[in-house]
Amino acid sequence: MLKRYFITGLLVTLPIAGTYMVLSILLKSLEGVLGNLLRTHLHTHYYPGLGITVLIVLVFLVGLFTTNFIGRWVVRRYERLLRRLPLVNTVYSAIKSVVQTISMQGKQNFQGVVLVEFPRRESYLLAFVVNNTEGSIASKVDQPMLNLFVPTSPNPTSGYLLFVPESDVQFLDFSVEEAMKMVMSGGIYTPGSDVEPLEDDTPDTARERKP
Repeated sequence: MLKRYFITGLLVTLPIAGTYMVLSILLKSLEGVLGNLLRTHLHTHYYPGLGITVLIVLVFLVGLFTTNFIGRWVVRRYERLLRRLPLVNTVYSAIKSVVQTISMQGKQNFQGVVLVEFPRRESYLLAFVVNNTEGSIASKVDQPMLNLFVPTSPNPTSGYLLFVPESDVQFLDFSVEEAMKMVMSGGIYTPGSDVEPLEDDTPDTARERKP
């Protein structure tokens, strides 16, 4: 009984403690970005948290600037310069991919979420419809095809491209955001799931095999 209470307490305490530690480290890091600089110049007029406030305002101003024509032109030139630097290009591209995935930028390029039977029968993959297959690839087949992006789990920044007959896919009725959450959680999160948990821990497959 005591062991059960202790384990239950751990399961409740660890997520709270972990969240506090992550947020504490994050806030201290953000404060240190501009906090030291402001503390040096403002001296007695510096207040705790001022570095984070100035950083938030600065990020907002950068976003405001990059939403207009001149700002987008500057960002494109800046990214072009970064991509010419070997090591910097790798780091920048990786971080940008992760940020875009988390923020769901580019989700408008997906036209739907589907299930496709792959790599064998009765085994399915979650995929995003990118477009209808056209051009020279479409000319090689005699039926409508779809371009599908299959993300890897739990890191959807990578994946591969499939060309699949439209008749072989099953469209799902949940959004791209919900599908991406499912991929990133490794299947722990399931959109629209209302299945009640089993009364015991015996899997269905194990039950079927019992005499």
